[in-house]
Amino acid sequence: MKPTALLSCLAIAFSVTGCKSNPETLVVGGYDEAEMASATDRAISEVDAFISDLISERSEHYAVKAPIEDGGVTEHFWLTGVSFSNNRFTGTIDNEPGIVSNVTMGQQYSLGKTEISDWMFIRDGKMHGNYTMRPLLATMPEAEANMYRQMFATP
Repeated sequence: MKPTALLSCLAIAFSVTGCKSNPETLVVGGYDEAEMASATDRAISEVDAFISDLISERSEHYAVKAPIEDGGVTEHFWLTGVSFSNNRFTGTIDNEPGIVSNVTMGQQYSLGKTEISDWMFIRDGKMHGNYTMRPLLATMPEAEANMYRQMFATP
């Protein structure tokens, strides 16, 4: 799969509210919220391993997921082209907003290392991180969920 197609597949945003014209990547419910919170906690607890890999450039297609708030709602965006400096990630918003209007696709965005909701990279064709994808598997058709399961480096 081409890198841009892979990242497009992985650019899944989740939130607690909907909007009248949601992008295909916006997931507005149907997942276990406790599992999602645990997935975010895991990503934050392992972020130093991600940073180490990012700095070493051993892998490719690094991304962090940024929760962006606007008007009392939160939407999560993958940031690609990620760099890390002074305990902050900076990257490019890689999907269209579905419920927030204070950011745009292609915009540069920065956040602290403990403010992320997830991270991921690809090494040897396998996806590392992307813990927030796992609770979403239950919302997908079985064939699609199995495709993602095969991509994960770890269950």
